[in-house]
Amino acid sequence: MESKTLAMPKALAILSLGHFVAMITILLPFSIVIWLIDWEKQLRVGAGVIVLAMGAYLLINRKHPRYLARVHPAKLGLWSFLAAMAHGAGLMLLPIYLGICNTIKTDTVLDGGHEAARQLMSSDISMAFLVSIVHTLAMTAAGAAVAVFVYFWFGLKFIAKSWFNLDLVWALSLIFVGSLGIYSAMHGHY
Repeated sequence: MESKTLAMPKALAILSLGHFVAMITILLPFSIVIWLIDWEKQLRVGAGVIVLAMGAYLLINRKHPRYLARVHPAKLGLWSFLAAMAHGAGLMLLPIYLGICNTIKTDTVLDGGHEAARQLMSSDISMAFLVSIVHTLAMTAAGAAVAVFVYFWFGLKFIAKSWFNLDLVWALSLIFVGSLGIYSAMHGHY
């Protein structure tokens, strides 16, 4: 319609790109899940090594980054997102959601909790939103209760004077969990 020689190749390129993005948007998540399942043992060992290495690093480097102490209000949402991602807020539910967790058999009793949770969460996409909303509301309510308690009863100076550092406990727990993850991956435990 533009009556230009380059208009058709340009339009074809844009149409091709749009079609490619549509296809990859659908196919990529499923191929990643299949790849994750096929390489589960190697990924679990790799994740265990990363967690163990992070614990060792924190054990050696005991300085807490000061830039995390104060966050500008305009960046609070970004900080919350990054902290939740770094601490694995959504990742802890992913193995159940994907059905990777096996049910635990003890004598004749099957633990159906994981299976029930997987079926409930995978029933439709609205359940993923509901789980996320309920989790967020619970965490917000707990954080608000602690914040109100400290602010109105103890005051803000209480935080500065009574701050205790859990970095050593965090580092040791990462080393423990990383080692446990590597052991369970190597010996076929879930």
